[in-house]
Amino acid sequence: QVLLVESGGGLVQAGGSLRLSCAASGRTFSIYTVGWFRQAPGKEREFVARDNWRPGMTDYADSVKGRFTISRDNAKNTLYLQMNSLKSEDTAVYYCAAAVGNRWSNNGEPDYWGRGTQVTVSS
Repeated sequence: QVLLVESGGGLVQAGGSLRLSCAASGRTFSIYTVGWFRQAPGKEREFVARDNWRPGMTDYADSVKGRFTISRDNAKNTLYLQMNSLKSEDTAVYYCAAAVGNRWSNNGEPDYWGRGTQVTVSS
């Protein structure tokens, strides 16, 4: 079991930047594949980025490639999402997610979710 708590959301102008954080409690963070999803008003939740438990393996949604960067600090049990060149369409609630090892790939979805943090981009 792992508890995920997001922070860092807020209001930012288009073109600006934000860094989201996700603090994890529980077992050793390094064994988790972790990532971010988002859900905009009236839309389904969508995948944003993922960092595999094996070092150096990340993937991104096409809509955020080149603008967002996912990273982690295993010593601090924390996941980050650096968001640059923000657009109004990035406005959403952002959720941190995790699964042990390869479970996310095997099952098609993560096992654990945070409660989300709101990101609002004004145009």
